[in-house]
Amino acid sequence: MRQVVLDTETTGIDPKQGHRIIEIGCVEMIGRKLTKRHFHVYINPDREVEEEAFRVHGISNEFLADKPRFHEIAQEFFDFIKGAELIIHNAPFDIGFMDHEFARIGGYPKTAEVCGVFDSLVYARKKHPGQKNNLDILCRRYGIDNSHRELHGALLDSEILADVYLLMTGGQTSLGLANNSDSDSKEEGGVEEIRRLSQNRPALKVIRASEDELKVHEERLDLIDKKSGQSLWRIKH
Repeated sequence: MRQVVLDTETTGIDPKQGHRIIEIGCVEMIGRKLTKRHFHVYINPDREVEEEAFRVHGISNEFLADKPRFHEIAQEFFDFIKGAELIIHNAPFDIGFMDHEFARIGGYPKTAEVCGVFDSLVYARKKHPGQKNNLDILCRRYGIDNSHRELHGALLDSEILADVYLLMTGGQTSLGLANNSDSDSKEEGGVEEIRRLSQNRPALKVIRASEDELKVHEERLDLIDKKSGQSLWRIKH
């Protein structure tokens, strides 16, 4: 499955009031593995960034002045997300802005018509009912270091969300044998850190049983058969 973890930054909170997207950040995953392909762009919205929004993401009007307009990057963005399952935290917000931007240009379908959508906020609320589930809280809950995240940024947030998604949807993330008394960390599903392995790492060495080991194994199964009937290891399913 091809998935795209996506985040946007905007001039404000409501596209119906004329607010626009100013940053898009996406990272690609295939088979739950990051591919290192990404899409990232800043966009000139042709309007002022609200002060409240600026305090969240720190993207100024001056910085955006020489950036491309949405119609200039729309096709490349559309091609990157088309056919993928989008993973978004609070998907209605981002999808609403995306559909608004595409509609302004015309000629593009609704996002949900060409992409699947997985709302990680909805999933987190079901998995952790009655708790806060914003991205910072989820990072602490799953042991993800986001100390470098002083302000929101679309690409940084999508990279962090990819880590959160993989841990949150991956079932058991540790054997829980290191410290059985650490009930808090077990309840939160925490892990110490994420350590990604290189995709170019050498293949794992396969060690096969020797003839002597196979013989001892068969002798043990013979003994089990004699005492309790046919062993499970010899039942053909």
